[in-house]
Amino acid sequence: MHNCGFTKENNWFRYRAAAIIVENNCVLFAGNESADYYYSIGGAVHMGEKAEDAVIREVFEETGVHYKIDRLAIIHENFFYENSGTLNGLNCHEICFYFLMKPRGTQKLNSNSYTQGVKENMYWIPIEDLDKFKCFPTFMKDYLSKEHFGIEHIVTIEE
Repeated sequence: MHNCGFTKENNWFRYRAAAIIVENNCVLFAGNESADYYYSIGGAVHMGEKAEDAVIREVFEETGVHYKIDRLAIIHENFFYENSGTLNGLNCHEICFYFLMKPRGTQKLNSNSYTQGVKENMYWIPIEDLDKFKCFPTFMKDYLSKEHFGIEHIVTIEE
């Protein structure tokens, strides 16, 4: 399957689906030894794939658990310049649909995930402590600290 994304000159674009998974006042993030930050669970939507199907697939690939979708929560337009890793030197533009997943009542996972050949680890980070960690997206603590109705559109521009 081909991911919905491309690189042209020094510009990179990706269409992504991601999950907001909250259990016991903690939100699930991923990390790996090649990144100095934590990132949301999710990944690229494949050509011809619905975002809902992509998030369910990605969540299972990363956590080993079949989470169910509660609702679409956020459409995030993310503009950033990457100065490390595989995107080093690229102007990045990502559109991500964030789905709130239904809680299962447990933080137990069955994760055996790899990204670009590197083992991914899953981290349950207390929502109240999110600002003490380098987590992306950066709006997650603020978002999870309030009640929401409908779908929110968030634009992040990191210079």
